Amino acid sequence: MAQPGKVITLSDKRHGLPFSKGLLAQSFTATGLPPSTAYEVAQAIQDDLRERDELSITMDRLNELGTGYLERMAGPEYAERYRHLAELSKIDTPVIVLIGGTTGVGKSTIAAEVAHRLGITRFVSTDSIREVMRGIFTEELMPALHASAFEAWRSLRVPVPHGANPVVVGFREQAAVVSSGVKALIERSMKEGVSLVIEGVHLVPGYIKPSDFPDARVVQILIAVEDEDAHRSHFYIREVQTDGLRPFERYRSNFENIRMLGHYIEDQAKEHDIEIIYSHQLDRTVADTLEHVVNDVLLGK
Repeated sequence: MAQPGKVITLSDKRHGLPFSKGLLAQSFTATGLPPSTAYEVAQAIQDDLRERDELSITMDRLNELGTGYLERMAGPEYAERYRHLAELSKIDTPVIVLIGGTTGVGKSTIAAEVAHRLGITRFVSTDSIREVMRGIFTEELMPALHASAFEAWRSLRVPVPHGANPVVVGFREQAAVVSSGVKALIERSMKEGVSLVIEGVHLVPGYIKPSDFPDARVVQILIAVEDEDAHRSHFYIREVQTDGLRPFERYRSNFENIRMLGHYIEDQAKEHDIEIIYSHQLDRTVADTLEHVVNDVLLGK
C-alpha cells in the first residue's frame, strides 16, 4: 500500500519544488477531462510513484506517466491532447491566438476557456482595445471608435460608395483603426516573449496577417453560428448573465446588421484561408479550437 508520508519532488525544477497532485489534475482538465476523473488519474500517479519509491521525477517523466495513465483511465483522445499540450508548453516562441467572429457567437467564453487550457494568462478583447483608444481619440477626431461594431456606420463622415453597404463600410473603418492597436499589442507580446489570446469582432482576416509576425506563432480562427435562432438566443443568455447590462432588445433590433457583419467576416476568412469553426455546442467548439491551435503550432497544419 502507498505511503502518504513520502514527499515527491520535481528534480528539474528550481530548488526541487514538491510534486502537486492538484496541479497535475488541473493540467489534465485542460484536455477537457472532468475534474473528478482528472483527480482520480492524478491520485493513481501519485500512489504509483510512492509505491515504487520514485520520489524524484523530471517533468518529462511526469508527462510520460500522465499520457500513459490518461490513455488507460480516460482514453486515447485525452492522452493525445495531453501530449500535444505538453509539447506546446515547451515552445520558446510566444503563441498568439486570435479568435474573431461577429457579435454574440460566444467568442469571449470560448477564448477564455482556450486561454485557460493553454496556460496563457494574458487575455484581451478588442472591445477593451477600442475602449482605450476612445480615451485617446475624441469622437470628433475618430467617430468610428465611439459606436458598436454594428452601429459604426452611423458615424461615417464620407459618402458611401455606390452599391456598397453602409453597415459594412462603417465596420471596416472601425476594424481598420482597432487593428492598429491589436498589432501593437502583438508586437509588445513578442518583445516580452509572452503568449497572448485576443478575441473580438475586429479580428477580421486580412486586416491582420499572421505572416507579419515572424517572431511569434500566430494562429487566427473565426467562430461562427450558422443557425439564426441559436445565434439570437445567445443575446438573451447574455442579458441574463450580465443582469441586464447588455440588453437583449438592443441586439435583437440590430440582429440583421450583426448577421450581415458575420457573413462579411466569414467571406474574408474564406478569401484568406482562415479556419472557420461553426459553433453548435460549447465544449465541442472549445475542443475544436484547441485542436486547431495545436495542429497549427506543432504540426503546421
